[in-house]
Amino acid sequence: MVDLEELQLSGWAQEAVATAQIEGEVLQINSVRASAARRLGLAHASAAARDARSEATLDVLQAAVSQWQRGLTEEDLFGWHAALFPTGRSGLTRIAVGTWRAHAEPMQIVTPRLGKPDVVHYEAPPSADVAGHMRQLLEWFNVVSVQHGIDGLVRAAIAHLWFEAVHPFEDGNGRIGRAMAELALAQDMRSSQRLFSLSAQIAQQRTGYYAQLQAATGQEKLDITAWVQWFIGRIQGAFEAATEQMQTALARNRYWTEVNAHHPGLTPAQRKALTRLLEAQPEGFAGGMSTEKYVNLTGVSRATAYRELTQLAEIGLLERSGQGRGTQYALVA
Repeated sequence: MVDLEELQLSGWAQEAVATAQIEGEVLQINSVRASAARRLGLAHASAAARDARSEATLDVLQAAVSQWQRGLTEEDLFGWHAALFPTGRSGLTRIAVGTWRAHAEPMQIVTPRLGKPDVVHYEAPPSADVAGHMRQLLEWFNVVSVQHGIDGLVRAAIAHLWFEAVHPFEDGNGRIGRAMAELALAQDMRSSQRLFSLSAQIAQQRTGYYAQLQAATGQEKLDITAWVQWFIGRIQGAFEAATEQMQTALARNRYWTEVNAHHPGLTPAQRKALTRLLEAQPEGFAGGMSTEKYVNLTGVSRATAYRELTQLAEIGLLERSGQGRGTQYALVA
C-alpha cells in the first residue's frame, strides 16, 4: 500500500521550497517538512523550532487549496499577502502589506545592469488602476470562467498570467500568483489533497518561466496560446513526477513486504542500511556500501558491520564485489 501521508508531505514540501526558490529565496527542506507534517497532523511531525519563512509560505499554500469550495475574494488575497510579510517588510524595505500597491512610480520588471540602464521587461498597469483590474480578474475567476466551462488547466494558466500582468502588490506577486493557480487546480480536482508540485516543475525551467511571462505580456495584441501551452506542460510534468513517486513508493512497499515475509529477523542496523540503499535507487549508492560506510550509517562496531553485511549477502539481499578493503555491497535488483 502506498504511504499516502509521505506523498502528501513530499508534495507540500516541494511546493513550498520551489515557489520560494523561483523568487531567489532559500527555504530549508527539513524546516519545511517539519512544518508541513504538523499541518497534516502526521504522528512523526517534528517538535523542532518553527522557521518564520517556511511557516509563511505554507500559510499561503494551505489557505489557497483549503478554500477550493468557495470563491476567491480581495480579502483572501490581502490575507495571503499579509501572511507572506508578517513584519511589514520585504528584506529591509518597508512595504504596504495586505493591500494593493499605491505608489505613484511605475511597477516594472527589470534586470539591473552595472553601469548601464536597467533592462525593462514589463511595466504593469498604474497603481491607480489595480483595484479595477483585480475586480475584473476576480469576477472572471469566480463567475465567468465557471459559467463558460473553461477547462480547469487552462483556467489555472490564465488566472496566473492575468494576476502577474496586473502585479497588484509591492512584492510577493509571484508566490501569490502561483498560489492562485494552485487554488484553480484544487477547484478543478475538487479536493485540497495535493500529491504534486507545480512550482517544482516551474523552478526547473525558471528562465523559460520568465521568458514565457514576458512574451505573453509584452505584446500589443495579446495572444496567450503559447503561454497556456507552456503552463499546461508544467502541470503535466508535475502530474508525471507525482506518478513516478507513487510508483517508487509502491516498489519500495513491495520490497519490504517480501523482506519482512522471508527475513523477519533482520537487525535495525540492517534495515537502516537496506533503506538507505533502496532510497539511492535507481542510480545506486555512490561507491557502493562498504563496512566503513555501514559503521558510519548505523553506529555499530566494525566487526558487527562486517558480520551483518556478510549475512545480507548470504541471504541474497546484497551483492558483494571486490576484495579486502575494496569490498563493496549493492542492493540485489
